[in-house]
Amino acid sequence: MKKLEYAFYIGAEPKEVWDVLFDPKLSIRAFMGGVIRSSLKVGDSIEFVGPGKDGDEIVFIYGQLLEYVPHKVLSYTDHPGPTHHVRHAELESRVTLTLDKVGKCTRLHLINDQWTDNHPLYESADQYWWMILSHIKTIVETGKFLDFGY
Repeated sequence: MKKLEYAFYIGAEPKEVWDVLFDPKLSIRAFMGGVIRSSLKVGDSIEFVGPGKDGDEIVFIYGQLLEYVPHKVLSYTDHPGPTHHVRHAELESRVTLTLDKVGKCTRLHLINDQWTDNHPLYESADQYWWMILSHIKTIVETGKFLDFGY
């Protein structure tokens, strides 16, 4: 089974890392223009939304919230938004992000697994996770944003 897995150590408390995920002023930069929209109740929907090329709001990713423990765990099913792939409803994976305190640092551990067979976005997901996670680390530790040219 295909699986993407990453671990980053960030010089901050778990709450500070969590804030970058959920504070729209920070997450919009970390997620390259998107923010999380969800009731944060397990079983409800979760979306990563932001402006499209023409400025209208689009859904980059959508799914169902599987687990949510503030400052600790975020897990959801992941479908590419309708503008990213015509077969978006058929294409799915699972994303699980955990934060653990390690000394005076936070270990951010992300697993993206349970990919549907022949998922066409698997290869590009690896590149984007590295960028997103690097961005989260930079924002938390320095308050600055990386410029990937997007």
